[in-house]
Formats: sequence, C-alpha cells, structure tokens
Amino acid sequence: MSKATPLVAMIAPRAATPLARAFAALRANRWPDRARVRVLSIFILIAYTRMMAHVFAEATGHIGSDFLAFWGAGRLVLAGLPWDSYSLAAETAAQAASHTGQLVAYVNPPPYLFLAAPLGLMPYGMAWLVWALAGWGLWFAVCRRLLPNDPLVVLASPVAYLAACHAQNGFVTGTLLVGGVLALSHSEKRGTILSGALFGALVIKPHLALLVPLWLMAGRRWSVLCAGAASALALCLLSALVFGAETWLAWPRSFAVSATLMAQTSGPFFLRMATPYALLRVWATPEVALAGQIIITLVLATLVWRTTRRLGINAGTGALMLAATAVASPYLFSYDLPFLIQPTLWLVTAAHAQGWRAWEKPAVIGLWLAPLATRALALPLHANLMPFAGLLLVAMIQSRLKTAQSPISG
Repeated sequence: MSKATPLVAMIAPRAATPLARAFAALRANRWPDRARVRVLSIFILIAYTRMMAHVFAEATGHIGSDFLAFWGAGRLVLAGLPWDSYSLAAETAAQAASHTGQLVAYVNPPPYLFLAAPLGLMPYGMAWLVWALAGWGLWFAVCRRLLPNDPLVVLASPVAYLAACHAQNGFVTGTLLVGGVLALSHSEKRGTILSGALFGALVIKPHLALLVPLWLMAGRRWSVLCAGAASALALCLLSALVFGAETWLAWPRSFAVSATLMAQTSGPFFLRMATPYALLRVWATPEVALAGQIIITLVLATLVWRTTRRLGINAGTGALMLAATAVASPYLFSYDLPFLIQPTLWLVTAAHAQGWRAWEKPAVIGLWLAPLATRALALPLHANLMPFAGLLLVAMIQSRLKTAQSPISG
C-alpha cells in the first residue's frame, strides 16, 4: 500500500491537466456546443468570401476553370452546333472568348446541354458567378431541411465550397441525390414520382448513381425505380429531339479525352480524385488499383443491400447508400461530394435523438471538414486520404443502423 500511494499521487494531478480535461470533454461530446458551432460556421463563411474572390480571379485569369467546358458548350448550342461541343477544335474556338488561354474538354452526355445552353448567353465571368452561386443556393434550399434549426452549418459546409470554387456540377448532382432521398419521406405517390424524376436526372453523370438502383431494389421500391428509368429515358429522348441525333453520335468522341486522362502515370490527376482507385493508382499498377476498387465496391454494395433489406428505404439507409457512393464509385472528385451533407448530418440527427456516443461529435466534425482537408493535403502528402474518411463515415452510419430493429428516420 505504501508503494501504491505515491503512484496514485503521481497520476491524479495529470488527470486534471488542461489537456486531459480537453480530451475528456471531447470524449464526452461536451465541446463544441451548439453556439460555438454556429460562430465557427459564420467565420468559415467569411473565409469563403475571400477564398472565392481569389478563385474567381484565377478562373477568369490565365489559370482557367473546369467551367470553361460548360460555358463553351453553351455557346456552341446557341450557335446551332450542339454536336460540336464534343469537338476539341470547336471548343477551343468557343472558349477563346473567355481570354483565359485555356481549354477544358466537354465530356458530359447530351442531356447536360440543357444546363449548359443558358450559360452561353452570358459573358464568361458573369456566367461563372451565376453558375457557382445559383448552384450553391439551389443545393442549400434542398439540403437545409437536413438540419432546419442550424442552416448555417449546412451553408458553410466544405463540400459546398469545393463545388463552388471549381464551378463544376457537384451542386446539381448533390441536389439530385439528396433530393431523391428526401423525396421518399413524402406521401407514396408524390414521393415516388419526384424521387424517381430526380434520380433519373442523374443520367447527366450516371456513375454517381451507382448504388441508387441497388438501394431501391433492396427496399423493393419498384415504382421509384421505374419512375427513375422513365425520367432518364425521357431526358435522353428529349435531348435527341432538341439537339439532334448527331449530338448523341458525337458524344463518343469525348471518351478519348477521358481515356487519355486515365492513362496518365504521373502528375496531380489521381491525387485530385477522391476514390480508392485513385489512391491505389498513385502507388500501384492500374490492374491492382482496379482490383482493389472492385473489391471495395462489392463489399459496400453488399452492405447497402443487406442493411436496406432489413430496414427498408428510409433516411438512415439512404445515408448509408450515399456515404458508400463516395467510396464505391471509381471516378469521383472532391467537387462531386456535396451529397455527403446528408449522411454527415444524418449522424447529427441520430445523435440528437438517441444520444451522442463517445468521441462521436469530434468525429462528425472531422468528417464534415474532411473533403476540404484531404483535398488540401493531397498534393503535399502525395496521397489522397478521402477514401479513409469515406469509409469511416460508412462505419459510423452502419454502427447506428446495426442495432436498429425498425426503420430510422431523420
């Protein structure tokens, strides 16, 4: 006993140190509280304003932006030459009016031209701003329902900034995916039609809908699946009618551009991607990277299938499906990730209803920040870490769903 007393005396003061108290508060989810999260969101939004100004200057300067492809395609549609959107020579001429000196190939399917056409009516700089800010507003209008009492948390999400600064289509696809999941909480008929229409519109970027049909089949929502197929088919037929069959015949020209990009053996391309394939591709052969991606995709697809068969279609299994999509899709960039707001905030909703688990709040905050943090660290570390964050998100959602005996809403 005389030997134990000094040991206790040595340990006890350490437990009361500021660092120990901070770790205890994090483990118990006492920090940060709601007020601090709101203040943090305001400061992040202020930072975004300055960051967006810098990105806009680069996009309209000699660095350019991915948005050039959409704007150039829009100009060609208005000129009556939509099929030339897939011609590098025609896109070069159309994008020259931006005075950036850059070229970005247009590779999206013809239905996407419905979105690109109005952009060609505006000067490049104005079109960039309208596209980025209107997309942010549309996405926020839908996604704020995920956390109605704290809309600033949604608005300041790093996934939103990534989509806006690239002026890519992540807001559009994110709105379609999250909106499709949310729509199923409405009445049967209305939810079926709206959800199917939104999911079907993902024909503009079908690899982001990789797990949607599986989720709907596992939940036996055949009517939503049929509505989605009808929506996709209608968009394809309408685009052929409006833009001509020549545009569909020209689309395969863009495959060569994608093949060239995927054939790279060096450079930042794979570091900018956010998939397991890209992570493995930096360090291994294409065959090893593809095999690894296939295994991960099949495991996640099985997890989504089995969980949805047990619990049905609801916000919880929808969150699992969207979280798994971020890891299961082999071709996906950080600007494609605005749909992760739903699974991330579903964890918040579940914790509010059932209680926070140890370390869960700091983990959720880390996942909220992960898309931007991993994107910023990819080039310096020469490693894309986003798949690890995606797998952690899947694991945290699954741990909540694993013990559920009935559908979890929220």
